[in-house]
Amino acid sequence: MERGELAPPVFLYTARVSNPKPIFLVGMMGAGKSTVGPRLASRLGRAFVDTDHEIERRAGRAIAEIFAHDGELHFRGLECEAIEAAAEESAVVALGGGAIAQPGAVDRLRAWGIIIHLDASIACLLERIADTASRPLLAGLDPAGRAAKLEALLESRRPYYAAAHYRVDASGSPDAAVERIVALMSGPDDGAAVIRARS
Repeated sequence: MERGELAPPVFLYTARVSNPKPIFLVGMMGAGKSTVGPRLASRLGRAFVDTDHEIERRAGRAIAEIFAHDGELHFRGLECEAIEAAAEESAVVALGGGAIAQPGAVDRLRAWGIIIHLDASIACLLERIADTASRPLLAGLDPAGRAAKLEALLESRRPYYAAAHYRVDASGSPDAAVERIVALMSGPDDGAAVIRARS
């Protein structure tokens, strides 16, 4: 380069090569997805998306009302749309309890991101589920009926939850669950190694 000639600009690329994959929290109602999720997102510096809340926002109605007037099949369609939209972000995403058990859901979720199963005992779930009016699958059941229904749901969903990349004991405090998840996510590539380890 001759004297007086300007040097070509040097561009330093400081952004991440690719966005981290979304983290999907799955588990039974009452497992703590909506409680652990925001804390985990804050800890990881990510956005938080609760697909149930997103469904209600889009539909302008409560989930119980959607179930009552349009049926579960319609709700599952709205749920699929909400999950697909959330999968485009590098967010922590809380899914409804039965979302992962829908046809093709496991394969899609595993392809899109990292699945973490928040697990808790039936006794713990029952203790946490106070307002059954907002839980269409438990509405109108007495305590014994709620316990039996949860047992049946868990049994039918167990194979799908087993497809998660990680299972985390969520029967304790939300902060304890967050710490367990953060420890799992501390590997290289913000979780890519997790997928390789379990695929």
